[in-house]
Amino acid sequence: MAFPREPGHPDYAAGGRSKFIPEIWSGKILTKYYDYTVLSQITNTDYEGEIKKQGDTVIIRSIPDITVVDHAIGQTVTYERPESQAITLLIDKGKRWAIELDNIVKVQSDLPLLNKWTDDAAMQMKISIERSFFNDSSIYAGMAAANAGSSAGRISGDINLGTVASPVTISKDNVIDFIVDCGTVLDEQNVPETGRWFVIPTWMAGMIKKSDVKDASMMGDGTSVLRNGRIGMIDRFTLYSSNLLYKTSNKFVALFGVRDAITFATQIVKTDHIPTPSDAFAERVRGLQVYGYKTIKPEAYGALIITKG
Repeated sequence: MAFPREPGHPDYAAGGRSKFIPEIWSGKILTKYYDYTVLSQITNTDYEGEIKKQGDTVIIRSIPDITVVDHAIGQTVTYERPESQAITLLIDKGKRWAIELDNIVKVQSDLPLLNKWTDDAAMQMKISIERSFFNDSSIYAGMAAANAGSSAGRISGDINLGTVASPVTISKDNVIDFIVDCGTVLDEQNVPETGRWFVIPTWMAGMIKKSDVKDASMMGDGTSVLRNGRIGMIDRFTLYSSNLLYKTSNKFVALFGVRDAITFATQIVKTDHIPTPSDAFAERVRGLQVYGYKTIKPEAYGALIITKG
């Protein structure tokens, strides 16, 4: 909108007839905010191998459990032939993006538009894959039964981690208690204490900051939250906040575990920079990424189903 003026006074701005006052377009672009992504922090890529296209598979072999029995003098020894079932990781998911820019616009623009757009595409790809991961029912079906629900705990069997029908209510007064309970669930599965992670919704992170653990330095992290959403440590868990967790109505599913639980494999198959196939003078850029994930240790992760108190 031009500066206000009295009737009859000429308008010298760019919108007027004389156009003596030019418009100024900023060389800076408005900052764009992205969702925090944590998938690389909570899964392993140990079996990624060499992936070329959708449909490839990665075969994961395991060590069988050897049976130990009591022995008495004079007993005949019997032998077992150990056998274990291999796990198949299928690279059966893919996502793509594609953009087009007219050559005239590319030349006349004061900004490297294709570079800016492809940078954004890379970030959107990470976010899209992570959102699909957290909304995949197989992730929740794959965990050990004792690591979720209202009677969790392989040994105790009385730890309430909530259900979709009856989620636990989180407040600043009990948030630490529930984190400790999730640690106990992993303890009862003999899951190592090192490398534990916990992905929580951002509002739950706010509850933690209002609780007795008020600042990041008390959680072993004196710096601000990084792009991966890390907010510190509580009860051996490295905590990450995310807005991409599965949500239904006012109920959220927070995941916890160690990286051994789920393996993830991905490959950027193609990034093409091609001219348009028509008579138009333009450039096209497109990208294709394939990926897959699989639960390989069901006892190594669990779920806390919560609602905000």
